[in-house]
Amino acid sequence: MSKQELEVADQDATCCQGLASAPLDEERAMELAKVFKALGDPVRLRLLSMIASREGGEVCVCEMTPAFDLSQPTISHHLKLLRQAGLIDCERRGTWVYYWVLPGVLYKLAAFLATPQTAGVTA
Repeated sequence: MSKQELEVADQDATCCQGLASAPLDEERAMELAKVFKALGDPVRLRLLSMIASREGGEVCVCEMTPAFDLSQPTISHHLKLLRQAGLIDCERRGTWVYYWVLPGVLYKLAAFLATPQTAGVTA
């Protein structure tokens, strides 16, 4: 990892307290629970992965639906829950809807879950 990447990580880490830095207040716990509940479903987790890993940063719902043995309304429902959790956003273009991951949201979740490395502790 380059020095520049470390500096960026340190700057962003100061904006959001991690899980191990201090106990969560009730409001922050409610916000995070909503996000983790949305990610707790395998279909929603796969949808988020499909969107986040897409070159160009966005994907049409018409490209995601065939990957699942679910109806289009069910896929739309799962995408709606990901939107309500603040993980993705979308835009209608003609008859199709395109989705993308909101900037920084995955990094903020990763930073929240990251714990400092402690000497002698193994996973």
